[in-house]
Amino acid sequence: MKASVGAVIETKPASQWLQVFVELSKLRLSSLVLITVAVGWLTARFSGVTPVGLAAPGLLSLFAAMFGVLGTAAGACALNQVLERELDGRMNRTRARPLPSQRISVDGALTFGLLAILVGLVILLVGCGPLAALLGFLSALVYVAVYTPLKRLTTLNTMVGAVSGALPPMIGYVAATARIDAHAWALFAILFVWQIPHFLAIAWLHREDYERAGMRMLGVVDADGSLTMRQLLLFGLLLIPTSLLPVMTGLATLPYAIVALVLGLWFALGGLRLMLSKTREDARRLFYVSLFYLPLLLVALLADIVLFGGPEGT
Repeated sequence: MKASVGAVIETKPASQWLQVFVELSKLRLSSLVLITVAVGWLTARFSGVTPVGLAAPGLLSLFAAMFGVLGTAAGACALNQVLERELDGRMNRTRARPLPSQRISVDGALTFGLLAILVGLVILLVGCGPLAALLGFLSALVYVAVYTPLKRLTTLNTMVGAVSGALPPMIGYVAATARIDAHAWALFAILFVWQIPHFLAIAWLHREDYERAGMRMLGVVDADGSLTMRQLLLFGLLLIPTSLLPVMTGLATLPYAIVALVLGLWFALGGLRLMLSKTREDARRLFYVSLFYLPLLLVALLADIVLFGGPEGT
């Protein structure tokens, strides 16, 4: 029997109650999202890009961007789990989530998700402005209303999901500048392209689980993995020129370009190794490479801007 929201609150100790919402929010994933938001904001501030229609924003706008995106991301993750609760129950890696394990009711998870998104949007609107709030809304909308249902329909779901995941650094940038320019699009492009090989590695690693749940991931419909590996390597290689976009827009300089090139080759070689072996071990290895690649690249970008200056006054 499924408990009501009130019953869940009454019968669970505070620590268990907190754990349920941590899992619904996927806070480990959200922590990486918050890093990209901060990088977007810091990139704008240290590069000296002139804000549009507002005074130079203080740290309040950074915290508002981070907590606002945290709210929308947490809410979107919760709504995703509401919609996929039956599929999650079929997969080994997700069957212990709060909804399949009946540690919270559907109504409780739905209420939490909607409230988290609402609170996040209000924080973005008040602390960062309407443009940042609009981007936050679009990110949550794409994730819940487009990406989630597409996972059962087409392998293109990964591309759509990457749009949602690429918006947070742009939100951080907009929070500091109140505008979208070539620098913001460069950050968006890096996050978008990075996510494709990152998620393809995950899909290959857990392809039996996805097949059991009926999700049309590329690793599921591509029986021998040849197309998956070509796509993975292609986007890994595409990430190299994409990571150089900040140099092309004038945001970064040669030292960043050198680091980006080295990191890109490291990532691409991992993809090549997986393409040749198609083993779980190499898929897991590439997944961890992708997790190290992104923060290293973003730190290199910030360091370059701080040490060598940016497009001040543009």
